[in-house]
Amino acid sequence: MKIKTVEINNWRSIKNTKFDLQDLMIFIGQNNHGKSNILSALLFFFGEIKYNDLDFNEGENSLYIEIEFENLDENDKITFKRYLTSKNNIKVRKQIKKGEDIEYHGYLENPSEDWLKIENYNNYNNRDKVNDLPINQFLPSSGRITKDIYNQAIEDYINKNRAAITFNYEMELGPFLGARNVAQGIFGEVFYIPSVKDANTELSLGTRSSSIFNQLYSRVINQISESSIQYKEAKEKITILMKILNKETDDGKNNEERPIELSLLERSIEEELKSWQTTIDVEITPPNIDDIFKVGAFVWINDGIKTDITRKGHGLQRAMIFALVKSWANLLKDEKNKEKVLESSEDEQDENKKSKRKASDSAYFIFEEPELYLHPQAQRELYSSLIDLSKNKNQVLLCTHSSSFIDIEQYKSICIVKRENIEKGTKVFQYLENLFENPLDKKDFNLIYWINPERSELFFANKVILVEGQTDKTVIPFLAKKINIFKYDYTIIDCGGKDCMKYYINLLNKFCIPYCSVYDKDHQTYKLIDAINSADISSKEIENLIISNYGYSVIFDNDIEEELGIMDISQKNKPYYALSFIDKPDYILLDSLKEKIEKIYK
Repeated sequence: MKIKTVEINNWRSIKNTKFDLQDLMIFIGQNNHGKSNILSALLFFFGEIKYNDLDFNEGENSLYIEIEFENLDENDKITFKRYLTSKNNIKVRKQIKKGEDIEYHGYLENPSEDWLKIENYNNYNNRDKVNDLPINQFLPSSGRITKDIYNQAIEDYINKNRAAITFNYEMELGPFLGARNVAQGIFGEVFYIPSVKDANTELSLGTRSSSIFNQLYSRVINQISESSIQYKEAKEKITILMKILNKETDDGKNNEERPIELSLLERSIEEELKSWQTTIDVEITPPNIDDIFKVGAFVWINDGIKTDITRKGHGLQRAMIFALVKSWANLLKDEKNKEKVLESSEDEQDENKKSKRKASDSAYFIFEEPELYLHPQAQRELYSSLIDLSKNKNQVLLCTHSSSFIDIEQYKSICIVKRENIEKGTKVFQYLENLFENPLDKKDFNLIYWINPERSELFFANKVILVEGQTDKTVIPFLAKKINIFKYDYTIIDCGGKDCMKYYINLLNKFCIPYCSVYDKDHQTYKLIDAINSADISSKEIENLIISNYGYSVIFDNDIEEELGIMDISQKNKPYYALSFIDKPDYILLDSLKEKIEKIYK
């Protein structure tokens, strides 16, 4: 099964926010706006972290995280049968009040009719009361109507008449699955990689280690123990050796083969304790052979120099952690496939096994700042790997500050996290409809990507400045710095032309990102009337698309070169020439252009 929607209430900086989850989710936003709080809320829901009073939103005494799951497999449908909706979804809330215990509650589709509610069984447990009710045809014609019989009749009636029944979707009052505590992992496996993690910890081995490598290695040892004849023989010999060392055999008889040295040791100690009337018995318990292989194992990393992982660079350490996670995911996939093949090959199964609850096979991978210690090319490679991981029936969630993990093709995966003020708290913005209604518009926008592959940076900006070309992109920030109004949290995007600007405006409107559209009027004296009319049509299209809540326009008279004082047509569309022109000591910035630069950076 997979997460469909998440609602978070009163968790840290989050007052209340609700969002949809895709197979790949990318949370982006400014520092301290609440990205990590969203991930920690999910970790709390899955039981991966504990809470304390500091996790409550300030001034609040209760909090909850509510998740709706979809795409349940047959195993999930058995485990969560009670909570299945008509769409085969389930919704679960984890809540806590200060000073009280954590509670899980599921949502139920309750029929509005009283006689279809099992809690009202006592009102309908005799023939006189049910004879005139539609449920009567699903009850035995004679005998006592027990609670189990009535409950089965309710199920049968609902299954046959679901379309005609009115349901209320309500949260149950009792505990989820009827248990006070929900077992960790019941909703699936969770793999969490924080922004700072010790790679050596993930390579540790031992009986008490929960590292990913230890789990991988343990499975390999188990496979060896099942398939290797030599391993089985060694295990039997060690067991026999251990038994020889004990005073008695398994059947309680005196062990004649026991080494005399052990008996002498016991007698020596007993002699010293004679006044205490105490005897000593040294008993040897056979060790777990699998554990012996763990204790004696060590992982060396050889990148030309053989050392442990702690002596490698942070980039390689980070890559090692990701490699372990992906290996674990592949192993889980193989195990699930083997289980399905095994189940399908059995002609008959025990009905008790079929109805037995099991933890979900789902897997959720949660990464904080995966770009850390990785150069841009490695970031893009990792992003591609995470996309592949999300396509393999997993869900991948990450928060990032790197545009390498943003792709317009995956726009439904993008969640912009904002916190305008403390009162409103952290909010999430996403767009799940079709970004482009016209398929040709989508194609054109994707072609623009090859002109400006850095466009993903706009999702991280406090404000986006859209310009027509390279000269605008070069000159505008230069002038802004010259008059001391430049802002680093504003991003300038070269749209590749006036007609392409509308695609970016559409995108920014959909994601509620503030912007300024800077374009040329294009009424130069050397232009023909048809060219001027065409420019006016493009200008009108831009103005019609701008939503005043998010954007506004700044228009250059004819073009930026004429605003600067460059009238020579042969020197237009040359960023370096324009930059050299305004960098001269005697260059004077006109007030009209200064006002426009100030408006752009307001």
